[in-house]
Amino acid sequence: MIRQFELVERVKAYDPGADEDLLNRAYVFSMKAHGSQSRASGDPYFSHPLGVAEILTRLKLDSASIVTGLLHDTVEDTEATLDQIEGLFGTEIGQLVDGVTKLSRLELQSDHTKHAENFRKLVLAMSNDIRVLLVKLADRLHNMQTIHYIKDPEKRRRIALETLEIYAPLAERMGMHEIKDQLENLAFAQVYPEAYASIVQRLSFLREQGTDLADQIIAELGAVLTDDGVQCTVSGREKTPYSIWRKMQKKRMEFEQLSDIMAFRIIVDDVTACYQGLGVIHSHYSMIPGRFKDYISTPKPNNYRSLHTGVIGPLRHRIEIQIRTYDMHEVAELGVAAHWQYKQGRPLMEGRQYRWLRELLDILEHAAGPEEFLENTKLEMFQDQVFCFTPKGDLIALPRGATPVDFAYAVHTEVGNTCVGAKINGRIVPLRSELHNGDQVEIVNSRAQTPSPTWERFVVTGKARACIRRFIRTQQRAQYIELGRAMIQKEFQHEGYEYADKSLDGVLKKFKAEEPEDVLAQIGEGMLGAREVVNAIFPGTRAKQVPDKVVPLNRQRAKAAKGSTAIPIRGLIPGMAMHFAGCCHPLPGDRIVGIVTTGKGVTIHTIDCETLESFAETPERWLDVAWDQDPNAADSHVGRLSVVITNQPGSLGSLTTVIGKNLGNISNLKITNRSIDFFEVLVDVEVKDVRHLTNIIAALRATPAISSVDRARG
Repeated sequence: MIRQFELVERVKAYDPGADEDLLNRAYVFSMKAHGSQSRASGDPYFSHPLGVAEILTRLKLDSASIVTGLLHDTVEDTEATLDQIEGLFGTEIGQLVDGVTKLSRLELQSDHTKHAENFRKLVLAMSNDIRVLLVKLADRLHNMQTIHYIKDPEKRRRIALETLEIYAPLAERMGMHEIKDQLENLAFAQVYPEAYASIVQRLSFLREQGTDLADQIIAELGAVLTDDGVQCTVSGREKTPYSIWRKMQKKRMEFEQLSDIMAFRIIVDDVTACYQGLGVIHSHYSMIPGRFKDYISTPKPNNYRSLHTGVIGPLRHRIEIQIRTYDMHEVAELGVAAHWQYKQGRPLMEGRQYRWLRELLDILEHAAGPEEFLENTKLEMFQDQVFCFTPKGDLIALPRGATPVDFAYAVHTEVGNTCVGAKINGRIVPLRSELHNGDQVEIVNSRAQTPSPTWERFVVTGKARACIRRFIRTQQRAQYIELGRAMIQKEFQHEGYEYADKSLDGVLKKFKAEEPEDVLAQIGEGMLGAREVVNAIFPGTRAKQVPDKVVPLNRQRAKAAKGSTAIPIRGLIPGMAMHFAGCCHPLPGDRIVGIVTTGKGVTIHTIDCETLESFAETPERWLDVAWDQDPNAADSHVGRLSVVITNQPGSLGSLTTVIGKNLGNISNLKITNRSIDFFEVLVDVEVKDVRHLTNIIAALRATPAISSVDRARG
């Protein structure tokens, strides 16, 4: 353990104006508060907060952060109170200690939901003051350094896994690569001990064999650069066991196949010298294609800046070289701590390097719960990046595999919600197209557009997925409420009553609902029966229920066809509150019936659909529905045709031409059977209504190449 005066001297060495008295008081208070407490290692407990403070001094943080490191466990593990901390050390430190304490309490839970909730709270806390995260990272690093003293192997693995999944990626996003590397390697040793031991053993062997080799490469690089007038410092750095293992997993390579276990750094005085040094290296050695990256002109989101290149270097070895200035190097190692601004009394929360934090807060706002937030955030943090540009030249960093929809949501939530098309480098492309480095992306918007549920299948960013899911949840609930209201109104009319939402107030508690809309949504979703709710409101109506017997199918179809009290089908987005059956593909103009499915809402069938026979014994699931379409609406519905065409050149072209000329749009086509003379084809056609489809069928039957055509059933 470092002594009191040593801690103060360390802080004063990089911050001469540090509050020496504050540091001394915090040291003594923490030591007395923890008293005789001890850790799993047997060391005094005070060694932990002191270790955290020592890590924070290596990051050269301000006095308030160092004091928070000393005090971060006092409220949780001793008799000290938050009011006492604020009284002795001020409101600022009290708030920082409170933020770290709340996170520590949540970490005691091993349940997955609490694990996700822990991360959600961490993001909220660091959004108010990012020093909470810095102290938390130092706390986690010191705990990982002593994790081997914990006897329970499952507990060690759980803590290490959380470190790999959350804290190491956060340290990387903060640009704190030194902390990230230490966290990853300590966690790697616990989660994958055999792989860790194997890589460490091989690295140790290579180190013994290749010490002279590395020295020769460093000497030659230094001489080449100096001879060409580039003043620099050259050093070699061995890649960490975890980064080696991850590369082996990602590229499916054996250890022996890796060529860049050593990375060489060239540190120069200014940006001009960076590019001058790069030119010297490329003029002396053969560059490896695809290995050059310029993070100076386009920095990473965490403000990391450097030139990376791969060359066949000295002694004909493939090597990786990083070229940067001394300032860039400090930022690369310490991240946000390297350009700390709390000394001026204002938090460093603006700038492009904090865009990711604002995006995490956006995801937090749109996520349904902690688990979804954790899932979407992992998507956000773990993938490699591509850099794209807006038409105005603004840089947008996205995960690899991102699409124009991801780009639109990265620009602004509203841009994503109203996206109808995209241009990449001036060419119109599908919304699911994958973006590549350097693409210029222009988003086409329309106020009439809303997010499509199908977008969720191809977006890769957490923010896009969270926004789409939120829209679907909101729309589904609104439609379930509308459908449920129509269903219960019909039951009220059947009993001779007039319906109003306040009629449900008396049964809210019975159905565990907070407001009438909750009950209506459950009815629309099929979780509650409208008759069940009416019976609860008017208990005397039970006698009027249909006797418990099987109703003949033809009577149910006849009842559904009357349409006098039918629920109108209008303004509902298919796939949410209602679903059009894939067996019969109902169209406006068909006589239809609804089947209530628990948890899915209503599935619409044509009245003569054979599938209805399977519901003959559950009359309570049948629902009278009828089309109520706006004749001027541009809605399209899918009708399915079964077509037999002659097997001769141009037949398929005739089929598609006739459908196109009659304003039908083919959405799917499948050849189901083929012979020497004929092909049998299923064609899905987008049409306005059943009359539109009938016209297309008539036109197809008049075409010589078409042998027969019918509307497909089943």
